[in-house]
Amino acid sequence: MISQQTLQGNWNEIKGLLRSKWGELTDDDVTEFNGNVEQLLGTIQRKTGEARESVEQFFEQFNSNGASAINRASETVRAGAEHAVDAGQETSHRAAATVSEAYAEVEDMVRQRPIESIAICFGAGVIAGVVVSLLLRGR
Repeated sequence: MISQQTLQGNWNEIKGLLRSKWGELTDDDVTEFNGNVEQLLGTIQRKTGEARESVEQFFEQFNSNGASAINRASETVRAGAEHAVDAGQETSHRAAATVSEAYAEVEDMVRQRPIESIAICFGAGVIAGVVVSLLLRGR
């Protein structure tokens, strides 16, 4: 049977389903139960002539549909998370491959042109030293 908490938490959806299943119910009929499941069942039985078991089956079906919707939503979230992890790993592997290729290219350049490589490193060191000294003076 449906719990009072489920009933109140999903009330707008349930109210619409009740009205579409049992057109005899008025807005007042479905709003005057004050959260009491038994009172709502009694009102539906009285207004529609439906057997209690039939009304209970309606609510059980709603419960099971709600549970399956939650399961579907959790599966969707899980699949999205797995996709995000896969995409992150793929990006990480591509970045590592790019860094490895760049390192290999730099290694080749240093082997082919050692003097120019030393000059470039010296120039980069001088520039870095000037920038650091300017930053330290600005304090």
